[in-house]
Amino acid sequence: MKTDDFDYELPEELIAQTPLKNRSDSRLLVMDKKSGALIHDHFYNIINYLKPTDCLVINDTKVIPARLIGEKEDTHAVIELLLLKELSNNEWECLAKPQKRLKEKTIIIFGEGKLKAEVKEIKEEGITIVKLIYNGILMEILDELGTMPLPPYIHEKLADKDRYQTVYAKITGSAAAPTAGLHFTPELLNQIKEKGVEIVHITLHVGLGTFRPVNVEDVTKHVMHTEEYLMNKEAADALNKAKKEGRRIIAVGTTSVRTLESIIQKHGKFIPCHEDTNIFIYPGYEFKAVDGLITNFHLPKSTLVMLVSAFSSKENILNAYKEAIKEKYRFFSFGDAMFIGNIDIEEKKC
Repeated sequence: MKTDDFDYELPEELIAQTPLKNRSDSRLLVMDKKSGALIHDHFYNIINYLKPTDCLVINDTKVIPARLIGEKEDTHAVIELLLLKELSNNEWECLAKPQKRLKEKTIIIFGEGKLKAEVKEIKEEGITIVKLIYNGILMEILDELGTMPLPPYIHEKLADKDRYQTVYAKITGSAAAPTAGLHFTPELLNQIKEKGVEIVHITLHVGLGTFRPVNVEDVTKHVMHTEEYLMNKEAADALNKAKKEGRRIIAVGTTSVRTLESIIQKHGKFIPCHEDTNIFIYPGYEFKAVDGLITNFHLPKSTLVMLVSAFSSKENILNAYKEAIKEKYRFFSFGDAMFIGNIDIEEKKC
């Protein structure tokens, strides 16, 4: 299986640069996972594709303002850090640019000294381990000095940083948003609850594993970086009950999929846990936890387009993307959405 098998051509003008004024006004491409049949709709109608018995799983991670611009203490050379994951005792895994200007014990200064980072270890692929030095509360300092870590394909400035958070973001720790959840509004979530759908919260802190590109020709040779996830007893009990009763589990986003499948794969059922995962899902994978998926449109040759291809098929996904491009859907983080599941397309069209 080759990485190039998951490539497609996307006109640059279809890469969404800014979020829509109303989150749920995004378009929605509904696809039957078996046949690949499609319906064009809007996200505010997602409720029409959910059943009262469904269990909707959302990732309540909260993005930190993880992008920091500072300068070396000795030469004043500009250095950019993207904080990825706290390891322990104020030591963080981060991406540093340009990494070649750094060495162990280098000090980087941010905000005239409000925050400092001492380089502890230089690793491969731009990854650097730093120790953060500060007085006060780190998250308050990051709110002041940091910016939202928008993907490099977004060139517009984000007017409201909360638009790169889901409305249910709660547990701080992500270096990127779980973007499938950006389409939900409080009103829409209330409508979904009123229909009888059970909403379950889990947490996966999005890090390097999700957005690191695949740089090998053979898909099976790609190694995912680990990401941290959490599931509490309430969520585990609800999901086990849904499985026992034969109810559908609908994952919002690939991060929710990776969390649910990681737990089932490791433990055989849902349990309360706080663990790491480097699960890599590509065609051939047998899903044990997830019955439906709400997701955005993903980058060519990415691990995420491979995951959605595994959930349906590469042919169905690339055909759907071709249709979305033809109909000028908006792509990637601030773009439109897909709902993939076992759906009677003809019935929904009537």
